[in-house]
Amino acid sequence: MQLLNDLIASRRALAGFIVVGFGWAAFSAQMPVIKAQVGVGDGFWGTLVLIGSTGAIMAMWLAPLMHRLVGRWAMIVGAAFMVAGFLLAGAAQTPLVIGLALFLAAGGSGIADVLANAEVSEAEAETGRSLMNLNHGLFSLAYALAAIAVGFAREGGMGPVGVFMGMSLAVVVLVPWMILPDRVPEEEDMADATGMPRALVWVGGLVVLSAFLGEAASEGWSALHVERTLGGGPAEGALGPALLATGMAVGRLGAHVFGAGWPPLRVMVLASCVAGVGLALAGAAPGLGVAYVGFLLGGLGVSVVGPLALGLVGQAVRPKYRLAAISQAAALGYAAFFLGPVIMGYVAEGFGLRASFYVIAAIMLAVAVVLLPAWGRMLARRSAPMSSSG
Repeated sequence: MQLLNDLIASRRALAGFIVVGFGWAAFSAQMPVIKAQVGVGDGFWGTLVLIGSTGAIMAMWLAPLMHRLVGRWAMIVGAAFMVAGFLLAGAAQTPLVIGLALFLAAGGSGIADVLANAEVSEAEAETGRSLMNLNHGLFSLAYALAAIAVGFAREGGMGPVGVFMGMSLAVVVLVPWMILPDRVPEEEDMADATGMPRALVWVGGLVVLSAFLGEAASEGWSALHVERTLGGGPAEGALGPALLATGMAVGRLGAHVFGAGWPPLRVMVLASCVAGVGLALAGAAPGLGVAYVGFLLGGLGVSVVGPLALGLVGQAVRPKYRLAAISQAAALGYAAFFLGPVIMGYVAEGFGLRASFYVIAAIMLAVAVVLLPAWGRMLARRSAPMSSSG
């Protein structure tokens, strides 16, 4: 019964997360064929995704602005831009077009994702329940199911445009649940963020960035690794991102159901270590089975780091700063869309795809050893004044 109440409390955010999951699963599971359709190498492909994904980092400013301009319809507008971008990506034949397509898709999904995260944070404040892992877990489940469906569609001969058309219809079905409530902050609250603890928010954003980097690198390149490095077919390639998302769904939903009382920072340190080991295993895999285990462990590890970090950011600031803080932390996280393609693409170009996974694994281990302990000390210092001032 409590799980049902949690789902009802965060239903609007959940619809937004599922829509974003559908979109990026459809793209990631088709990355090998779209890349071949455009006709570029690994390094140039990484650059194209880097340029196109500037739309994601712009969500830091676009999400609050969109909310002010169109209010309750802001998440739907973001989803519409995402759908338009992916449809264009399916038809793209040149680098210029794929860059523009990914700009639209990343920008639109970024707006929807930031607003969904802010909506979860508001629901957490209203209910007193931790809801981030639940929502991000169901995002991962939606992503996994969509990736598997795309694999079967590719095996059946369906091309990118057809796949993205199917994704668009699924998004349309969810539109009624993405209408936001009339929760409009006062004008002074929306404009004034002078008291927000920016250093704490930005370090939290770096934690989110690291988690998203592990997630985005594996989602976007796992199918290519399976098909090119290990000789798998289209369905086997799609199973790479699907298993990663399955591990993420298990980790996030398990944390929501069983881990409510666990110290979040300790969980994040352990999870970052598991992610590092899993991604390294995927890179070193001699065959499909070991690679799949690595993707599953990688997904399990990165699963809780981003949601817990965003949740802590939302809890560490006063209500009037919540949307701005979530937007900035999430936008730093979206920088993973910049760094991921560059790291994976250029390391793969010079040293092979295996080495790319080793680099991401090393980053996740460094987060556990260096970044999270430092952020924990900042949060501890912040908690005392927050408690005393209410």
